[in-house]
Amino acid sequence: MQSKSSTWVGHGIYVLIMALLVGAIYFSGRSINYNWHWDRLWPYVVNTEMQDIRATGDGTASIQDGQLVITLDGQNTPQVIEHYTHLLVGEGDLIFQGDTVAQLNEWKFGPIAHGLWVTIEISFISLIFAVLLGLIFGLMRVAKNQTARNLALTYVELIRGTPLLVQIFIVYFFIGTVLDFDRFTAGVVALSVFTGAYVAEIVRAGIQAIPNGQMEAARSLGMTYPKAMRYVILPQALKRTLPPLAGQFINLIKDSSLVSVISITDLTKAGREVVSGSFAPFEVWFTVAALYLLVTGTLSWAIQRLEKRLSASD
Repeated sequence: MQSKSSTWVGHGIYVLIMALLVGAIYFSGRSINYNWHWDRLWPYVVNTEMQDIRATGDGTASIQDGQLVITLDGQNTPQVIEHYTHLLVGEGDLIFQGDTVAQLNEWKFGPIAHGLWVTIEISFISLIFAVLLGLIFGLMRVAKNQTARNLALTYVELIRGTPLLVQIFIVYFFIGTVLDFDRFTAGVVALSVFTGAYVAEIVRAGIQAIPNGQMEAARSLGMTYPKAMRYVILPQALKRTLPPLAGQFINLIKDSSLVSVISITDLTKAGREVVSGSFAPFEVWFTVAALYLLVTGTLSWAIQRLEKRLSASD
């Protein structure tokens, strides 16, 4: 067991190393004569500026019960603006299409925040299906039925032997055309199938790591093979496979950046779009990396808590 002094020394060395890394990044930025503009980035994450409300057509403005009503020329339905902070027109003013008629002080999520949400959504849905596929094919890999083992082996080797980018193109342009998948569905299918192959091998390794005596003991107590697998083998295998599963789930979140090639506006694609509009490439990509780290770090922390809880229950 480490003493408190050695623990504090270890923390101190860690802080020193991190400070050196931060300093190296800072001086690297200075050496290439780059001007940092973090202020340009914030509106692309959360926009706190006044939002302009524009007229949808030509017409006349009127104030009715605190609402701005624009009677549009040649249209029966007026434009009604119920919520605003500042009113820029008055009663009877002539309005032209595209004019700013009011402003609203309301926070609005920017493209980076929307991209982060898409990344979390597609990763979470793909993770669920990947676990289901991995569990099914992992059990098939250790089944007594030769056909099931052959099918599972073919799936695993085929998926692991081809790049994810190629699989995304095949799913979207070929399978997606046949089955009428939209972009998001095609991305989920590709990520789920790809990750499921790796999860299947992790499940197979976890099951085979359990001594054969566990299955024999369960069968001697009168359990059927499915019951013995469900109540005896799989709970033990789960505890052993949590660390590699955590690594695979983190890889899934990072691999989700590839779905941007089929025009899904995830965090990576949103970053590319923001770079072209903000002219702050380093700030954008450092922010994108930090957000990926936040998501993967949260997942890693949750799995570590689950691992500790399961180990405490032994």
